[in-house]
Amino acid sequence: MEKHLLLFVVVLFSFSVASAIDSLRFLVLGDWGGLPTIPYRTPVESSVAKQMGYITEKYDSKFNLALGDNFYFDGVTNDDDKRFQETFENVFEDKSLQNAWYVVAGNHDHIGNVSAQIAYSKKSTRWNFPNYYYFLSFPIPGSNAKVDIVMIDTVLLCGNTLHDFVASQPQGPADKVVAEEQWNWIEQQLMNSTADYLLVAGHFPVYSIAEHGPTQCLVDRLRPLLQKYQVTAYLCGHDHNLQYLQATEDGVTMDYFVIGAANFVDTSNEHADAVPAGSSKFFWAKYAELGGFAFAEATPSNMTFTFVDGLGKSLYAHILYPRKI
Repeated sequence: MEKHLLLFVVVLFSFSVASAIDSLRFLVLGDWGGLPTIPYRTPVESSVAKQMGYITEKYDSKFNLALGDNFYFDGVTNDDDKRFQETFENVFEDKSLQNAWYVVAGNHDHIGNVSAQIAYSKKSTRWNFPNYYYFLSFPIPGSNAKVDIVMIDTVLLCGNTLHDFVASQPQGPADKVVAEEQWNWIEQQLMNSTADYLLVAGHFPVYSIAEHGPTQCLVDRLRPLLQKYQVTAYLCGHDHNLQYLQATEDGVTMDYFVIGAANFVDTSNEHADAVPAGSSKFFWAKYAELGGFAFAEATPSNMTFTFVDGLGKSLYAHILYPRKI
């Protein structure tokens, strides 16, 4: 307990002196996609947007990772869909949030037209969704260190779910050839990366103690790749809460962050027994605190992930260290 309190103090102190050091800072949110009818947003989404704007302006965060379920409940129909304005542009309207957004699709997006979300990249200066899956690389200022991020489409890999608001596993990929192409691409990106920090980001969780629980498809196929190629952490949404899990399996320790509380908040932890024993380190779901997101800061010596609630309070932090490759 004392170790976590000390870490929390260190993170708060680093926030206060952030401008004095060279680092790469970015935000992560998932399951943020508003409502299909008026007011096209939830109180949680609005509060998360406000706090993201505040942190981005104060700490010079460079970009945002949006981890799917971008438009509840049925995605969008075309690249002129009013939801782009009503649920995205008009909500994340702070001047500071006109920075880059890097997007992947969730299960609700796949009910609609994901290709329209990709096409919207040509209409927005900040919406970056070049393909269903893609690779990002960012230098850490003032150093030779870098952060690589492999953005993946877990619905194409594993299939969609029948129901989102009850426990439901993906039903298998709609196109096995397309799925295998992406699996091969993922392994190639992980194999080729020499970055100090290597992140993989998708929608479905590998491990989660919440409503949906672990995604068996990803446990079986993605987890071994994360271990083999010394991935720093896996980031996801899908379950509507904030979680940090650390699992040691086959002699390899892996970090998992669930960041799915930017529109709804779900207190379920019904899959607590479905993850490796002792792996659940932090779980948070409080609607009264209006959801949450994550703030990441990478320096050559470490990367810190901090969960922040919709009122701007730092909830929990974990420090990651450079890969040994």
